[in-house]
Amino acid sequence: MRSRAARVALTAAAWAATMVLAPVRTAAQPEVPGVSAERVLFGQSAAFSGPAAELGRGMRLGIEAAFKEANDAGGVHGRRLELHSLDDGYEPEAAIENTRLLIEEENVFALVGGVGTPTSRSAVPVADEAGVPYIAPFTGAGFLRQEPHVINLRASYAQETEEMVERLTRDLGVERIAVVIQNDSFGRAGLAGVRAAFDKRGMEAVAIGVYPRNTTAVKTAIVDIEVGEPEAVIIVGAYQPVASLIAWTRHIGLDPVFMTLSFVGSNALAEELGPRGAGVYVTQVVPFPTARNSRVAAAYRRALRAHTAGAEPGFVSFEGYLAGRLVIEALERCGPNVDRDLFIQTLKVAGSIDLDGFRLVFGDEDNQGSDAVFLTVIDERGRYRPATRLEGAVTQ
Repeated sequence: MRSRAARVALTAAAWAATMVLAPVRTAAQPEVPGVSAERVLFGQSAAFSGPAAELGRGMRLGIEAAFKEANDAGGVHGRRLELHSLDDGYEPEAAIENTRLLIEEENVFALVGGVGTPTSRSAVPVADEAGVPYIAPFTGAGFLRQEPHVINLRASYAQETEEMVERLTRDLGVERIAVVIQNDSFGRAGLAGVRAAFDKRGMEAVAIGVYPRNTTAVKTAIVDIEVGEPEAVIIVGAYQPVASLIAWTRHIGLDPVFMTLSFVGSNALAEELGPRGAGVYVTQVVPFPTARNSRVAAAYRRALRAHTAGAEPGFVSFEGYLAGRLVIEALERCGPNVDRDLFIQTLKVAGSIDLDGFRLVFGDEDNQGSDAVFLTVIDERGRYRPATRLEGAVTQ
């Protein structure tokens, strides 16, 4: 991945070249799928049922809030933005079926806000074959950083796990770290990131536990890590099994420092854990959603209130909102004669994009906009607060 300086240094000539090559449609030319004079239609396959349902719901809520914000202001080049969402239950086979339906029958312009590594791994080849952009999936898997039709908003799992290991070793001097993973491509992606961070420091995991996707069957994983006597445990999973693992581990008297990835679904995790959540650290890839000194967080909260009165701000819907804002920015830069290739190329030569202070930088060989990782912790009241360093385990 090229350096930030190199990415920002994209020339005006490169931008102009893309604009020169952009097709200009006439009335005689075929219409672009999902694009009419009145609207642009986007599709989303995500979990709206099962143990990861809050993740899909959060992403959809944020995207729709951003789209409503744009639509209320007159749309983008006079077109309304619409989102058609289908439930895949966080299962790869359903994601394939949904993706084909959205592309071949619903004729969506692009896919946005897919949830998960195993589902994205299954859906991306379908989208790629059809030349359909796959925008801002809710996953930090490394393979998505190499796909030509994928545009990533967030930092990678490798960056999140590097931050975890750095904080554990530097802030607390922890040497004995165990890892628990979901038994699929998501878990393996997270484990690969942890191992890369360990390799940099000459470390190894003291134990590795595994549990099946879409279950809370975590007791075997607890037995596996208990024998390693860890000082800290990094968990790669969704909120229900992660909450179950933490609660059971603390119930049996093992109380390491727990850290988990942004994919977990932070608000849902805190709700599932209740009082047992105090001291659990979660890395995030978006700013704190209730921050008063953040312009983009303030914009998100306004859009959220306008879309759904009483909706609670959260990290997942904030990421969805930013995904929607990225779509809007790309469409605005494309001009009225948008098509799928132009949409992707516009982002690849965009250089720096400022979303009310949240900065994204893309390049022709870099499809990931943000490298930012933020640390948060659940306090004794079950609420998240920003953290500047790790403070150790909390005794229950």
